[in-house]
Amino acid sequence: MSVAWQTILTRLAFGLVSALMDGAVTTGILLWDLGLFLYNLFAPKLDMGTVVPPGHPGFRGQWPEFVPPGEGDSRCSCPALNAMANHGIIPRNGRNIRFRDVTAAIHPTFNFAPTFCVFVPRYIAGILGRSYLNGTFDLEDIDVHNGIEHDASLAREDAHLSTSQSRPSVPHVQELLACASGPAIPPSATPIKPSDTDAKLNLNRSLTLADLARVLSKRRAESRKRNPQYSLSTFHKVFGSSNSATLLTIFGGDLRAIHALLMEERLLPGFESFVRQPMGLTMMQFNGTVLPLELSVEGEVEQGWKALL
Repeated sequence: MSVAWQTILTRLAFGLVSALMDGAVTTGILLWDLGLFLYNLFAPKLDMGTVVPPGHPGFRGQWPEFVPPGEGDSRCSCPALNAMANHGIIPRNGRNIRFRDVTAAIHPTFNFAPTFCVFVPRYIAGILGRSYLNGTFDLEDIDVHNGIEHDASLAREDAHLSTSQSRPSVPHVQELLACASGPAIPPSATPIKPSDTDAKLNLNRSLTLADLARVLSKRRAESRKRNPQYSLSTFHKVFGSSNSATLLTIFGGDLRAIHALLMEERLLPGFESFVRQPMGLTMMQFNGTVLPLELSVEGEVEQGWKALL
């Protein structure tokens, strides 16, 4: 057998084994997630003020010092990861971060279920062609277009229209905040203390699913018109809705916490995840918000027909 054929067969075999292993791991994660979802249905919820476990940054709302990024620091299109770096929960310079360390940090910080905390960093590692178990990355590495970063984001300008994904688009974030139509979050639902700036910045409101659907519809329509390289696959539409849905699930729609996250990429003193389930927000439970949100976005059916015709 020639060397060329040996190379071809080796690559085919490696591809098959890799696909089978990836499928097995993904299936295992989904079954694990189902188990956590069922456990959460019957287990008592966590009391307010106890969501972040003892010994972890943010316990009882006491987050490490917020330090904005300096020259040479790496940041990305994900405000949550940037906030974790700004508070020193992951390396402050945003560089040489182990994928497994991100998994370990996301759960206590935001109370996502362990399944989500494994699935997303593992997906990022796959995009970058690196090992989830042993690999590292800089935050800016994940901004490869149509990986984690995508067009029509509510907090970033499209990659084709911007030189950097590391900073928020202030006009887009302001538009998102302005659309909030829900009532203020009552003190009984969050340990975040009222601030003098809340009224000044008109933050005594909350985001609703209808608000997010409305602003997502507008953002996608405008992006199609302004961006000649606009692309948003079905996967990235759902992924974009997932990002938006965290504002309702993890942040409870609280405009004060959302403003701090999206504008400054920091966590307010007293903030803790609004998810009170002991095993955290499972992917199955999360989809109960993500899918209704995505299905409420207007204009997608019309765009689908245009693409077909």
